[in-house]
Amino acid sequence: MKNMITRMLDDYHPQTKNEYERAIHEILQEIALLGLWRAKFFEHAAFYGGTSLRILYGLNRFSEDLDFSLLKPNRNFNLSPFLKSIEEELEISGLPIKTEYKNNLPDDTIHSAFLKTGTLETFIRIGLDESLRKHTQSNEFIKIKLEIDIDPPPHFSTEVRYLLKPIPFSIRTYIPDDLFAGKVHALLCRPYKVRVKGRDWYDFIWYITKGFSLHLAHLESRMRQSGHYSNENTLTQENLIDLMKQKIIGLNIQAAKEDLRRFIRDPKELDVWSKDFFLSLLPRIRFS
Repeated sequence: MKNMITRMLDDYHPQTKNEYERAIHEILQEIALLGLWRAKFFEHAAFYGGTSLRILYGLNRFSEDLDFSLLKPNRNFNLSPFLKSIEEELEISGLPIKTEYKNNLPDDTIHSAFLKTGTLETFIRIGLDESLRKHTQSNEFIKIKLEIDIDPPPHFSTEVRYLLKPIPFSIRTYIPDDLFAGKVHALLCRPYKVRVKGRDWYDFIWYITKGFSLHLAHLESRMRQSGHYSNENTLTQENLIDLMKQKIIGLNIQAAKEDLRRFIRDPKELDVWSKDFFLSLLPRIRFS
């Protein structure tokens, strides 16, 4: 009898080692979400970020991490019991996994943990053909980073969406307008020392293409909290467009492409990328 992992793999039709790794990574994410739902995690927090777009809204790119935000600030929030629920869910599914809780400093508002399982052990458990796993080393791991914002900025809304696999269950997530605001905050405010994330620009195109609106009030609250907007006046649409123009003019397009290539299936999607292309998208931003 197939276990949960191998049943879910049937939907992916992987052929290569890398395709199997990516498929297992995504399946682990979904089973982890199921474990969180069983533990009533979504009574306290909402799912957001690139992986939420892929799983809940159909974004066509790979995303590594699981990102969450509390529904209201709570400096005493304890993630550990929910990690235990993830471990139990994955044990039932046929894939033991280790969780590692990062020691956070008292002032940290983002708490982190890691889900990790041995790649070779996983391949053996799912019965992967020897020809595909023979070059896999015993020290290779499939790892998922989990982060939660325990001091979320205000002015956001959430909704409940449903998944049918591994079993039917529900997830609380940010509405698309607020997800879009979070993405633009990442585009504008990531530290300069952090390498260019082409993933952010890919997602920006996706929001524009889908016609989602950007919730300006939530973006402003994020920028004020992170120290990137201190003007006494309210952030306006015109202010934002000017900030985006400056960001695009300074964007290293080639670095953005290189960051993104391993997250998408068709690199030809990037052929049109240029500063002029991104500037042309700015008038298409809708606001809420």
